[in-house]
Amino acid sequence: MAADSGTGAERLAALADERVDHRFKGLPPDADGLTVGELAAQRRNLFSGGFTTPVLALSAERLEHNLRLMETYSVRHGLAFAPHGKTSMAPQLFQRQIERGAWGITLAVPHQVRVARAFGVQRVFLANEVVDAAALKWVSSQLDADPGFRFVCYVDSVRGVQLMDSALRSARRPVDVVVELAAGEGARTGVRTEAECVAVADAVAGVDTLRLVGVAGYEGEVPDADSERVRAWLRRLVALAVDFDKDGRFDGLDEVLVSAGGSAWFDAVADVFAGIPELSLPVLKLLRSGAYVSHDDGHYRKITPFNRVPEEGALQPAFRLWAQVVSRPSAEQAFVNAGKRDAAYDLDLPEVQVVRSDADSDERSADGIAVTGLSDQHAWIRTDEGVELRVGDWVGMGLSHPCTSFDKWELIPVVEQDGTVVDYIRTYF
Repeated sequence: MAADSGTGAERLAALADERVDHRFKGLPPDADGLTVGELAAQRRNLFSGGFTTPVLALSAERLEHNLRLMETYSVRHGLAFAPHGKTSMAPQLFQRQIERGAWGITLAVPHQVRVARAFGVQRVFLANEVVDAAALKWVSSQLDADPGFRFVCYVDSVRGVQLMDSALRSARRPVDVVVELAAGEGARTGVRTEAECVAVADAVAGVDTLRLVGVAGYEGEVPDADSERVRAWLRRLVALAVDFDKDGRFDGLDEVLVSAGGSAWFDAVADVFAGIPELSLPVLKLLRSGAYVSHDDGHYRKITPFNRVPEEGALQPAFRLWAQVVSRPSAEQAFVNAGKRDAAYDLDLPEVQVVRSDADSDERSADGIAVTGLSDQHAWIRTDEGVELRVGDWVGMGLSHPCTSFDKWELIPVVEQDGTVVDYIRTYF
């Protein structure tokens, strides 16, 4: 059964009816049995409302700022926007992104598409080649059952085209595909040369189950990426679209899809895509950056394109992980009760930012306090001489890498600046 918009809206609304229980870490124990909606309506305070540590909080104000900023950026540069949903895997955030003008949602694997469809997402760009027969048959069933569903995925090999065709022989609608141009030798996926791209496009043209609608790739995999190399690769991608158009490969379509754009080089994408020459059809210039939704206090803070174009605005880190000091064995060392199970650590360690002595105290600076390592359930803290930090203190930490922050939390409190919890974001990893 297709997940039409009504079903999706109903399922989004039903998230408020889920019962709070032991599955959701950090939530108040005395809230067990309440629905998520009932708990949100109580507008509890994160620090005095019975929440237990560790607890991850998402800033309501900063989340809204980031959603609004990328909507404005996309419109300003004439880009359609399909933010990568694998960052959050949160249907509530998918919906807010779509309400903020997103064309659709980018995803990485078929399971993620199933989540998006369950909550009514009508346009999906899957940034991978799909060769799993069971997954392809499910996608086909969605397309056949729902004329309003748009699905696009990569192809990057003749063998992949053959496998897709074999799985889709009974389909009534062809699956839309884009040839993925690799970012270079030794890069991740994609077709390595333009000649091989032609061979893959020829294979697509030779089957009835697939329809070539454009070209795409991921500039974040350009080897030794810098502005010049990234722009050179993006120009190759545009040239590939131009050549395919000249060869008549897009005849019969309404538009040509050209897509790129991670979270590190979307300024280069905007610049190069602005120079796409006129083709025989309108061009859908599709940007796919996803980490912006929460941004971070580490990796993406360093590499965001807004550092290069500050006049366009600035993203704001929206996550803060709160933990408590549970051991202070020496004047230079402390341990808090959040570790690898709670915090992203694949790119950078958490950054201690503020300390609270108790629920009613003001936040104070965490100067002289740093995380030096993580165990499964502990962060190792080093403190400078004379720094005040006591057992029981709450420590607020910024995180690096949104994708591996969201995936550790099934239900995330959304918190206003004064500590009031106004909503809860459900994730599906």
